[in-house]
Amino acid sequence: MKLMRIMLVFLCITIIITGCKQDNENQIQNVGLLLDGKIEDHEWNKKGYEGLRQIEEKFDVDVYYKENNTTEKDVLHSVDEFVKNGVNLIFGHGNIYGSYFQEIEELYPDVHFVYFNGGYSNEHVTSLNFNGHAMGFFSGMIAAEMSRTDKVGMIAAFESQPEIEGFYEGAAFHNSEVEIHVNYINNLDRIGEVTDIYNEMLHNNVDVFYPVSYSFSERIIKKAETDNAYAIGYIADQSDIAPSTVLTSTVQQVEQLYEITAEQFNNNTLEGGLLVYDFPDELLSLSDFNTRVPERFQIYMENVIGEYKKTGLLPSKN
Repeated sequence: MKLMRIMLVFLCITIIITGCKQDNENQIQNVGLLLDGKIEDHEWNKKGYEGLRQIEEKFDVDVYYKENNTTEKDVLHSVDEFVKNGVNLIFGHGNIYGSYFQEIEELYPDVHFVYFNGGYSNEHVTSLNFNGHAMGFFSGMIAAEMSRTDKVGMIAAFESQPEIEGFYEGAAFHNSEVEIHVNYINNLDRIGEVTDIYNEMLHNNVDVFYPVSYSFSERIIKKAETDNAYAIGYIADQSDIAPSTVLTSTVQQVEQLYEITAEQFNNNTLEGGLLVYDFPDELLSLSDFNTRVPERFQIYMENVIGEYKKTGLLPSKN
């Protein structure tokens, strides 16, 4: 009888341990973050770091981060170190990580890789994307409304950014007479060229600017302030940079998306592939309008965005 009780206790313990292992399978253990620069470099990196900390607090896991990871060698070394520390969910905070993750993911079958704004994906690699077309469209409308010269400008990082087409469409929808200037550098190593692009647009009487890169949006906003022009912020509410200059900002709720992605992974529902988030998901928004924007237009934009959230359709004159 005593032996039977011992065996039953042992069996119960075994079931409990086995059950725990099954419950924890495919759930978050620890989380890693790769950054292509330093956290304090700009708002985009700060948002990634804040997202990581929110995951740490919510899921009570250990988190790790590595700054200045820009080469495949850097990434492989950092991922190795993360995995040794029990990491099974890794974020790459930028589009450069897509190709790297695609190359190495087979080496880490127990790890899910997540990065932003790219076209690479598979079962264990997820690309998180914000609907840049919608951001561009609403920014184009605002720029067309607030231009005193009927000339508006967008400065982008890459020709492929969907904000470009959206900006064209939004500005033309709101004011068919507006003149739309768009340019891009196509290489962040040539970031100094944005000043020349800005000066050329200013020379052509552009007086509202939408800089579509966290790498140089602050620079353009400060120049617009000096030149008595307007600007629309990007990624975060940038009104504090130049309160009288920034009309509004297209805000990406990056921190919240980190937490949502971790929740999906923890529930074993995170899909590999390209995931797109938008205004209806409450992960894109416009920040508060500058008081210089007429109240009637503010109300109009709130209604337009509200309708877009309901229908997923941008306004059209057709």
